[in-house]
Amino acid sequence: MNYKYDVVVLTEDRYENPKEITPYVNNVILEDALLVNALMSQGLKVGRFSWSNKDVNWNEVKSVVFRTTWDYFSRFKEFENWLQSVQTHLQMFNPYELIHWNMDKIYLNEMKQKGVAIPPTYFIEREDVRSLKQITEQLPYNKYILKPNVSGAARHTYKLNDLNIDDHEDLFELLIGDEPFMIQEFQENILTKGEISLVIVDGKYTHAVLKKGLEDDFRVQDDFGGSVEIYEPNPAEITFEEKCIEVLDIK
Repeated sequence: MNYKYDVVVLTEDRYENPKEITPYVNNVILEDALLVNALMSQGLKVGRFSWSNKDVNWNEVKSVVFRTTWDYFSRFKEFENWLQSVQTHLQMFNPYELIHWNMDKIYLNEMKQKGVAIPPTYFIEREDVRSLKQITEQLPYNKYILKPNVSGAARHTYKLNDLNIDDHEDLFELLIGDEPFMIQEFQENILTKGEISLVIVDGKYTHAVLKKGLEDDFRVQDDFGGSVEIYEPNPAEITFEEKCIEVLDIK
């Protein structure tokens, strides 16, 4: 088949043709352009579109690379339906099965079952009628992170403790009616060190970054003023990450 595009680099509506170019948006465009230009330099026919662009005929696209589709967690059902509609005839990087698995943090249970150490995590089903206090009273820790199973960019993510949990009861009652949530023990090293992201390609470590939030803010995303810097992991951190990929059979 003669495809119109060999590869489409996927973004979302806000970044396809942004009305306002902020430093944040400019960085998104710049990083997407690096990939687009690299693919074009290989002689490929390349496009860059929002996954929800109604004008794109996905039957004319051979493959897609997921780059800045950062509204999927606020449009989850719509995004999931789109994935289902195109996954049979599009080659996806990463593959559909891995993307679908990775979107819902219930995968942490699988990691734990396969011997990977995770923060203590408690999953709450949608429409659970218990209060936050009832749920957290049974947990062996008193500093919590509450967030949806499907989330990103700190969407509906709250740092709770025994002193402020009452202030979030009404909000939690509203939110749990729409989607499942999870409670994790708060990891203090997020404040003292930051959040480490290691990149693994074909099962092997390639590079890493350290994300830090503003002072006393656990949210490391640049949406909230967080910063990113190059990080040199120690051998134990690299071994741990490669072990995660190995036991989960993710490539």
